[in-house]
Amino acid sequence: MTVPLFQVDAFTAEPFAGNPAAVCLLDQEAEPGWMQRVAAEMNLAETAFVRPLGSGDDAVFGLRWFTPAVEVELCGHATLASAHVLWGEGRAGAGMEIRFQTLSGELCANDRDGVVELDFPATPAAPADPPAELLEALGEPARTLRWAGRSRFDHLLELGSEAAVRGLEPDFRKLREVSTRGVIATAASEAGGFDFVSRFFAPAVGIDEDPVTGSAHCALGPFWADRLGRADLTGFQASRRGGVVRTHTAGDRVLLGGQAVTVLRGTLVG
Repeated sequence: MTVPLFQVDAFTAEPFAGNPAAVCLLDQEAEPGWMQRVAAEMNLAETAFVRPLGSGDDAVFGLRWFTPAVEVELCGHATLASAHVLWGEGRAGAGMEIRFQTLSGELCANDRDGVVELDFPATPAAPADPPAELLEALGEPARTLRWAGRSRFDHLLELGSEAAVRGLEPDFRKLREVSTRGVIATAASEAGGFDFVSRFFAPAVGIDEDPVTGSAHCALGPFWADRLGRADLTGFQASRRGGVVRTHTAGDRVLLGGQAVTVLRGTLVG
């Protein structure tokens, strides 16, 4: 079997920044074990598998996401990368809304003057005490903790400063033992141009630190919209690669906006 394969840097306008995702364009549904092996081979945070579901005039696609270790229910950057590839390769008409059928329901993507806008479900966090082992795994910066909660997927921690978020050096072995998909650490931005900063750790699903996490912003958008009193915000994920995510919170939905760059085109054989 040969499959068109792309690597796309998402939530960035520059190559070699943002979050890289692999995108495989399938003709039909593939066997899950094969998809998991491909994702392990790609060794990126997520590999997306896209297959057409509608007629030639429709832009309806099935979409599944795999880390190197497991299938996940929701992924922002690989969805953005998939939409970018579908428009760029002519699999969806220019300017046409793309509808993805996923484990998290229907997700829509639109091209807003070069910015990909994703319509995702909000996953707001409710207050919840973090496990002691989680704070221990995060180390000294976690002592600045201001607020803690739990979303559908992750623990969300507001730390006392941007410096505390940037200074996190987790013990990933200990963090892997915490029962959660991932851990979001966030703080108000202290620099111009951004409203908040964040980092995301998910060693339990095979990703020690994710460079830029769209799905985490389904919790971050509502969290900061409530605190700052504005629906439209811009977040910076302060990983080594870094990336920018725009959020618009509207009830039970969050619009995620970002750019993408294709850095590799090829053919998967096997």
